[in-house]
Amino acid sequence: MTEPTYADRVERVSPSATLAISNKASALEADGVDVVDLSVGEPDFDTPQPIKDAAEDAIEAGHTGYTTSNGVPALREAIADKLADDGLDFYDPSDIIVTPGGKQALFEVFQTLVDDGDEVVLLDPAWVSYEAMTKLAGGELTRVDTAAHDFALEPSIPALTEAVSDDTTVLVLNSPGNPHGAVYSDEALKAVRDLALDHDFTVISDEIYSEITYNDVEMTSIGSLSGMADRTITLNGFSKAYAMTGWRLGYFAATEGVVEQAGKVHSHSVSCATNFVQRAGITALEAVDDEIDEMVDAFAERREFLLSAFADHGIDIVEPDGAFYMMVPVADDDQSWCDDAIETAHVATVPGSAFGTPGYARISYANSKDRLAAAVDRLDDADLL
Repeated sequence: MTEPTYADRVERVSPSATLAISNKASALEADGVDVVDLSVGEPDFDTPQPIKDAAEDAIEAGHTGYTTSNGVPALREAIADKLADDGLDFYDPSDIIVTPGGKQALFEVFQTLVDDGDEVVLLDPAWVSYEAMTKLAGGELTRVDTAAHDFALEPSIPALTEAVSDDTTVLVLNSPGNPHGAVYSDEALKAVRDLALDHDFTVISDEIYSEITYNDVEMTSIGSLSGMADRTITLNGFSKAYAMTGWRLGYFAATEGVVEQAGKVHSHSVSCATNFVQRAGITALEAVDDEIDEMVDAFAERREFLLSAFADHGIDIVEPDGAFYMMVPVADDDQSWCDDAIETAHVATVPGSAFGTPGYARISYANSKDRLAAAVDRLDDADLL
């Protein structure tokens, strides 16, 4: 058979670096190798029991068919209530589309807003799929490095001011952020707001880690700032805070016009999110606060353990204020370092270059303290620390 001709949009996109590392770890494990996998952003906790019970009840009640494309009304109402608690009280349930995972929400928004040649601004280090989604939509990337300022946005505002212009279509914010765990200050967000107003661009605010912050740090949703209600698209989901990665449930909230246009992408691609999963999502939003607190407390303990363990090896880590990742300074050739880590130490990490910031390795501490300790010991034994 003749090899087909592939579309330019897929030829210009690389496979996911995080999933590639995870697949490599799985292959080693299939060969009997014990790998400490710190590459995947997946909580090691089971989904809270009330959520599982709600899904089972929904199945028994017959909620197994299609739903309205944008999501069951009760879930969209619960999401609107959650957003109102976050200062986004202007969103109506009709302003929300429920998707099969937060990644699908992002994909639909990129496909709706970004056209050939449109400029998308990323704050590096940035989650790997932002670049891929920009390229799939035909957009052009402008990247602003925050690593020189310990991943803080406020001191990076001058560079951002130079980067954006009237040609900018979209700026992507991720706070708390993957891969750095930074939570952007209100002052920095206000500066972004001013730039968005001056240059008339849209902000995509990816808030998937909004429930996971430490040391009394609280994140602010940029959409809550004056002037940003109509130019912010707020995305979130259930994977991280509720340990529901495999359930695939996310959402975004936007203006009526964006929802109308994005709804075309949504309805012609995935139709709707899974019915009984949506019903379980209502319970997640309304009945599992204590379980979230327990998971965040565990993440905080692991974070402190790793910061101390790396400090004992003379490695200074920028302390993350949220999410469950940290960026570890490694060799300039971070890809080779990560290859050595998995092949020699059997510890899976992700090179910082995949996020636009070479010289680092991202590790996820969504793993037990015993496994984290084993990872540090293995890296030390392999002379990688």
